[in-house]
Amino acid sequence: MTLDQIIDFLRNDKDLKDSIIHWRTYPPRPARYADYPTAIDTRLINALKARGVEQLYTHQAESIQATLRGDDVVVVTPTASGKTLCYNLPVLNDIMRNPETRALYLFPTKALSQDQMSELYDLIQRLDVDIKTYTFDGDTPQTARRLIRAAGHIVITNPDMLHAGVLPHHTKWIKLFENLKYVVIDEVHQYRGVFGSHLANVIRRLMRICRFYGSNPQFICCSATIANPDDLARRIIGRPVTLIDNNGAPGGEKHFLVYNPPVVNKQLGIRRSSINEAASLAAIFLRHKIQTIVFAHFRLYVEVLLTYLQRELKGDFGKGIEIAGYRGGYLPNERRRIEAGLRSGSITGVVSTNALELGVDIGSLDVSIIVGYPGSVASLWQQAGRAGRRSGTSLTIMVANSSAINQFLCTEPKYIFERTPESGIIDPDNLIIRTNHLKCATFELPYGADELEGDEDTRQILDYLADENILRQSNDRFHWSSEIYPAQGISLRSASPENFVILNESNNSEVIGEVDYFSAPIFLHPEAIYLHAANQFQVTKLDWEGKKAYVKEVEVDYYTDAETKSDLKVLSTADESGDESRGTIHHGEVSVTCVTVLFKKIKFQTHENVGSGPLVLPELEMHTNAFWYSFPVDIAETLELNGDQFGGSLRGLANILGKIAPLWVMCDPRDLRSISQVRAPFTERPTVYVYENIPGGVGLSEKLFGESERLFEACREHVRRCSCVNGCPTCVGPAMEVGATGKDGVIKLLDYMMAVMPV
Repeated sequence: MTLDQIIDFLRNDKDLKDSIIHWRTYPPRPARYADYPTAIDTRLINALKARGVEQLYTHQAESIQATLRGDDVVVVTPTASGKTLCYNLPVLNDIMRNPETRALYLFPTKALSQDQMSELYDLIQRLDVDIKTYTFDGDTPQTARRLIRAAGHIVITNPDMLHAGVLPHHTKWIKLFENLKYVVIDEVHQYRGVFGSHLANVIRRLMRICRFYGSNPQFICCSATIANPDDLARRIIGRPVTLIDNNGAPGGEKHFLVYNPPVVNKQLGIRRSSINEAASLAAIFLRHKIQTIVFAHFRLYVEVLLTYLQRELKGDFGKGIEIAGYRGGYLPNERRRIEAGLRSGSITGVVSTNALELGVDIGSLDVSIIVGYPGSVASLWQQAGRAGRRSGTSLTIMVANSSAINQFLCTEPKYIFERTPESGIIDPDNLIIRTNHLKCATFELPYGADELEGDEDTRQILDYLADENILRQSNDRFHWSSEIYPAQGISLRSASPENFVILNESNNSEVIGEVDYFSAPIFLHPEAIYLHAANQFQVTKLDWEGKKAYVKEVEVDYYTDAETKSDLKVLSTADESGDESRGTIHHGEVSVTCVTVLFKKIKFQTHENVGSGPLVLPELEMHTNAFWYSFPVDIAETLELNGDQFGGSLRGLANILGKIAPLWVMCDPRDLRSISQVRAPFTERPTVYVYENIPGGVGLSEKLFGESERLFEACREHVRRCSCVNGCPTCVGPAMEVGATGKDGVIKLLDYMMAVMPV
């Protein structure tokens, strides 16, 4: 069967048709063209025409003209719309006219850097000019690094390598920094939250070094569709930008389906497993050799889905069908092999986390299946864009799960199809992140009084570091005094300490992956089943001090899931509104303590709990930011919610706020957590909190503070619409957690909040 035939089958099959609750068809989009700018070298134009690029798309021409004027630009168009030419043309054009010109390309991953290198190298080969282009990352041999530093016209790298491998060694890169004309930042929408806050500080360090060497580069940024691309780019580079969003690229016919699995228990609001349903849908396409990508939100789900598909299609593997997994934690060579297999067509299907959401060239896939809402509308459309990168029909299916945020989107599809994508939020002045980068900056160049004039915040941080003997102050200049190399100990992907490595005892303690510090108790606790490439490993030992987990190969019919308990204390309030007699909203700094207390064994396929066990692990403390609502002390009596009934209702309110809040900020649902306190410390008032699961916070709670009324209204309408009787995972949480009258209690609380909404 062809893809068009399967689409007809989906329209008419009764069982599937009943679960497809929204079906949008986007017609083919014709291209809109513009001529090459006259300032572009004719050799470059001829080389592109030889590749079939007779004209530019309108957004390409507009972007190049703005760059030639000297503007910093951000180009915002969909996947596969030719954004690469928006920076390659002006950069190559400038180098051809002035061979001393240098450019620095930043991509969020090494895979994307390697991919873009191949395309750029092909174009330079056609030009037959001496433009030296190199990739500089952790895989670059030491023997090649000296040549790159001395002769590289275009250096392609990632923020991590710029942070730890280039800026601290700027004296070896004098040729680059003296002549740096362009800095390209691709996939700008990826730089939100912690990663974006780090990058903004790395760019501050970069520009400081450029000023030292007398250069002032232009920035060319590219992004997928988000609500504030120009504002996000401005905050990252520290300068205004020109926005280019006039997309002229063509597109084939695209179908977007929202699939809600059938209800298996109406009273409890439980639906058939989204993982099982996604595996069944993917198998339909894979059996007919239609290239398919399946996106799963968690690395655990990737491995479970891969296991299911390999079992389902085991008899078809000898017929030219191969399925692979792809996620962070896989080693680089393994990921490169999978990318090449997808491009060549030798791999029919891939199950991935958002690691393949970016623009890595994996060829032209036909179908994208997204298991659960991925955390932002921008990510949803990026993952959908992985299907149909060329002309022709393509299909995207979002398979909803039973969670509140997924069911909310099923009833309110306007948030997918009509609402403007979310804003990207960063906080470059996060105290932890900024302090770490000031250490790096001082290591690179001493801070002098001229730089600190009018910047009291930086001065205070440097004074503190000097008091701690990390810096040395001499003649009003701050110098790095420690023997420790600061950049090596700072991860741009996290505000937390270093990762745990996973060692396979069944194969000479081979390193098979890594997990971040705060996730280690959840995924690598003793007896945990760690899944990697559909292979099963059991954790035999977690070495907390050494940051290592030891595993052995096993074959079992279950996986594990851990549970944590949290407590929260308010440290300071940044802003508040309302009065204590009626209700108040706040955002500010909090301290959260978490401990993983038990794990459950979940059977494959049925997902039933087949065992559990207690855990004794270190308690982790995190300072972060939160948004919270405090009720009057007598709210339980006012609403006639007494005893356990009130406690359950408050838990249900925290549940629904925490589940729906990610829609109001551009964040992964795991970046926010919620908790309730019947009697909060110090205030004695019933309070619900939504806190940022990120050390130091990055501004999400402040955004929620400003969006609180809309958030409360959306939660109230969703709970009212839910067909369950007493509560379920789709709304406030199961009745066993919130009590037999928990759902009614949550509605009463939300009605009260809306009636007395602080102004």
